[in-house]
Amino acid sequence: MKFTGMEDFQITCRLELKRWFDNHRSTQIAYNNTYVVWSCKTLQNYKCLCSTNIDGDSTYAEFTYNGDKGELYMDAYTKEANIVVS
Repeated sequence: MKFTGMEDFQITCRLELKRWFDNHRSTQIAYNNTYVVWSCKTLQNYKCLCSTNIDGDSTYAEFTYNGDKGELYMDAYTKEANIVVS
C-alpha cells in the first residue's frame, strides 16, 4: 500500500472508518459521515485521527501508516467519559 500524498491518505482512512463502522454497528453510514480530526506526515509515515458525526456515536479511530513496511494500522476507540478536570 502506498499513498500519493496527505489527501489520498485521509480519504483512505475515512473509507476504512466507514467500512469498519458498517461492519461493527447496527446501521451503515455514508463517507460524508466521517471526518478527519487531525493528521500529519513524518518522514515516510502518516498518522490520522478520524471520527463520525453520527448522533450518539463516540467512535474514534487512529490510523498509522508504516512507510517502511507499507502497512496501514487502525485502532478503534469508544469514548467512556467527558469530565471537567479542575
